[in-house]
Amino acid sequence: MSLIAQYGPHLPFLRRYARALTGSQESGDAYIRACLEALSEDPALMVEASSTRVTLYRFFHAIWSTTGAKLETAGKFSGASPEERLRKLAPIQRQAFLLTTLEGFSRPEACEILEQTPAELEKLIEAAHKEIEQQLSTSVLIIEDEPIIAADLANLVEDLGHTFAGNAATRKHAVELARRVKPGLILCDVQLADNSSGIDAVQDILADFDLPVIFITAFPERLLTGERPEPTYLITKPFQDDTVKAAISQALFFHAQAEPQT
Repeated sequence: MSLIAQYGPHLPFLRRYARALTGSQESGDAYIRACLEALSEDPALMVEASSTRVTLYRFFHAIWSTTGAKLETAGKFSGASPEERLRKLAPIQRQAFLLTTLEGFSRPEACEILEQTPAELEKLIEAAHKEIEQQLSTSVLIIEDEPIIAADLANLVEDLGHTFAGNAATRKHAVELARRVKPGLILCDVQLADNSSGIDAVQDILADFDLPVIFITAFPERLLTGERPEPTYLITKPFQDDTVKAAISQALFFHAQAEPQT
């Protein structure tokens, strides 16, 4: 099988990754060209991994690391876009974060690509999340009709350095509270206290604000119907704290309009 046939389907995603990793399309594409040139000159350099995609990304990292793995810094940065936020992460932290979020690699696959142990990888991901949370501290509105769950989520939000903006147990209260506190993120249940819908509450709020939403529900099937746009972030109850923390980091990081609240 030719190299193009074998690795071609994965190249568009590798280009996306290289752009996020380096901070610009021009720099990312330059690394991709260097990778392909080295591969064409000596295919034996490619060491087989658990899958073709993992093999390609692992080879790309071998090429990228030999350059010093520096993020391009030409021009001025405001810190508003995901690419600019990446500048504040150490190179190895950027890799671990992007591989497991943007690229969707499993933890074992990311360990293969970065040649890290599971413990080392977890430390890198945890460090990346902490940096992102510090960069993007915001106010969080919780829409949840179970008081104990709402309290747990509020504590988790504050532990991450965010501000708990309040909790609403009904659609009407959620919309009123959102208009008053203007949150930067919403954590939302689906079934609310008066049999109203968290989905409807979010739709009402998004008509006024552009902000990320994470649904946390025992009824994920109500959101995964294929009949309407499905949420990017969906967590099933009972949830793990680490899962919610990771989702908050990703939602804030990749949402273009998410900015620190004052």
